[in-house]
Amino acid sequence: MIRPLLLTGTAALALTACIRAGAPPASTEPQDAFWAALSSHCGNAYEGRLASNDAADANMAGSAMVMHVRECSDTAISVPFHIQQAGGEWDRSRTWVLTRTDSGPDTGPDTGIRLKHDHRHQDGQPDAVTMYGGDTATKGTATAQDFPVDQFSIDMFKREGLDVSVTNVWRIEVDPADAAGAEFAYQLTRTVEGGAPQPRFFRVEFNLTKPVDPPPPPWGF
Repeated sequence: MIRPLLLTGTAALALTACIRAGAPPASTEPQDAFWAALSSHCGNAYEGRLASNDAADANMAGSAMVMHVRECSDTAISVPFHIQQAGGEWDRSRTWVLTRTDSGPDTGPDTGIRLKHDHRHQDGQPDAVTMYGGDTATKGTATAQDFPVDQFSIDMFKREGLDVSVTNVWRIEVDPADAAGAEFAYQLTRTVEGGAPQPRFFRVEFNLTKPVDPPPPPWGF
């Protein structure tokens, strides 16, 4: 009577071991962790501020800012960026769009991330300068990814007389929702060493520990 029970228990343990052995391990890829960190804020909006001091951005100093992790999937995340103007109205023209890409056989599928800037007018029509950005060139870290300007954007910048932008590198930093003192940052950098005629630095930072009411949709959505 005892032997069949022991055999059944052993078989059950073996089956459990097989199931555990066959379960896919948690990803250790930094871009997967970055994607998960940003996704952990989906649906939430947060207040931010200008953290850089370039003269070109003087009109933004002290302006109220809100970023909204508005739409999320396994392959795309959209983050509208709203800025209050001097007269009190809000500029809702900007949306940061991140998508997963295939970086090729050396890094494996779905390890790349693309950043694009969707710029719209108040009537919803695309701006003449829109959908510019770039793809990650390295795996980055679990909390920060850099996006060097891509050829599509370089061609558009040149066409629109924005040659100063052809060496842009964008950066997004994000902490997961459960991190103490979690923050989000969006940054644009141009350096003389990288080929820019003069340096450029723009950075906005957002406090991810205090969600606020989501803003209206960005223009065109």
